[in-house]
Amino acid sequence: MTDRLFGTDGVRGRANSYPMTADMALRLGAAAGRYFRRDGRNGHRVVIGKDTRLSGYMIENALTAGLTSTGMNVLLLGPVPTPAVGFLTRSMRADFGIMISASHNPHYDNGIKFFGPDGFKLSDEAEAAIEELVHGEVTPARPEHIGRARRIDDGLGRYVEYAKTTFPGRGRLDGLKVVIDCANGAAYRVAPQVLWELGADVVPIGVSPDGKNINAGCGSTDTALAARTVVEQGADLGIALDGDADRVILIDETGGVADGDQIMALFAARWAADARLAGNTLVATIMSNLGLERHLKGLGIHLERTPVGDRYVVERMRQGGWNLGGEQSGHIVMTDYATTGDGLIAALQFLAEMVATGRRASELARNFEPVPQLLRNVRYTRGQEPLRTERVRRAIEEGERRLAGTGRLVIRRSGTEPVIRVMAECEDADLMEAVVAEIVAEVEAVCETAMS
Repeated sequence: MTDRLFGTDGVRGRANSYPMTADMALRLGAAAGRYFRRDGRNGHRVVIGKDTRLSGYMIENALTAGLTSTGMNVLLLGPVPTPAVGFLTRSMRADFGIMISASHNPHYDNGIKFFGPDGFKLSDEAEAAIEELVHGEVTPARPEHIGRARRIDDGLGRYVEYAKTTFPGRGRLDGLKVVIDCANGAAYRVAPQVLWELGADVVPIGVSPDGKNINAGCGSTDTALAARTVVEQGADLGIALDGDADRVILIDETGGVADGDQIMALFAARWAADARLAGNTLVATIMSNLGLERHLKGLGIHLERTPVGDRYVVERMRQGGWNLGGEQSGHIVMTDYATTGDGLIAALQFLAEMVATGRRASELARNFEPVPQLLRNVRYTRGQEPLRTERVRRAIEEGERRLAGTGRLVIRRSGTEPVIRVMAECEDADLMEAVVAEIVAEVEAVCETAMS
């Protein structure tokens, strides 16, 4: 049986290794082109964006070959944030959009994400249909119907203008010094530009991509540089994006870090007070802190939990008609403004609160006391199934028994890399650490046994 290509966020893997090879990118492009050009007419178009990884050139060219072979016209945006692809897919009336990125992963990984004509990520059903075409035979277009490809030079400018419209009224950021860490990724030009045009004193870092330094010692997954820069520069706020800028972590003026849970807590409370929070509900994943849930309950706001992955957050939001959701990792989804997580626009909403209230970032970024939480990752070899073994299942059951009534345990396989994530929350930090350590030890033992 062939392994499934699509994970929780498109197709992802190590560049130049299955499934992230030039050949597979070509086949994916041809399959997607055939899927969206089912009526056989000409004039169909797809927009393609990418982050700054070296392998993006290879994958972009292979996708373009596959797409044009089925008659799709390809509009190449170059390096742009993932949310810009969702926005421009709709704005340019494209049949679908593609983002080439492995998000927060190291440079040697890459991925391919698909967006529908509405700017939202594809459904499981659409991905399954494309995958079926990949493994079958895709009929190419006739010679006279082969598609064209062209560079779109003003894609970034269009997104800059749109992002600014999400800042309330004709507000400005005059007098505020902002550190922006672009993780040497897709937002390295657009994010500093937006903040500067709104009047901020901008201190950009992580804006010198070389194809291999994306997410390396910077960005939302490593905030030490941003925090240090905020303090050294006497900045009012630090904004740390990830490689494709769909995540954000904020740093207050003291160097304190606010994750997605704290940001969502602020937005949910403000929006509820202004009668803007649809259904008085916030959508977050099973990884969000118990402290957030308790905080929202005290405000009369419902927390709806989903599996991990911003696409599942968005699906639940659309099903329930809710307009605010996200992940602890920094995906903040505001469907009033964007079809997916948008780190820059989320940061702008936080800055708008600073301007409107005159309060410091440290006063707005600490909204609840988190319950102690511990997350450990265990890497395994593809093909192994450590969570299905009896000894690991027994360890998990024992951990759940020990935490019953005092905390919770979340064990899952990552949908974007070969990693088992072991997370526990408990008021008793010693108990939490012991439970996690025991489960991690069993998973590691199973993985080592399978490789011996």
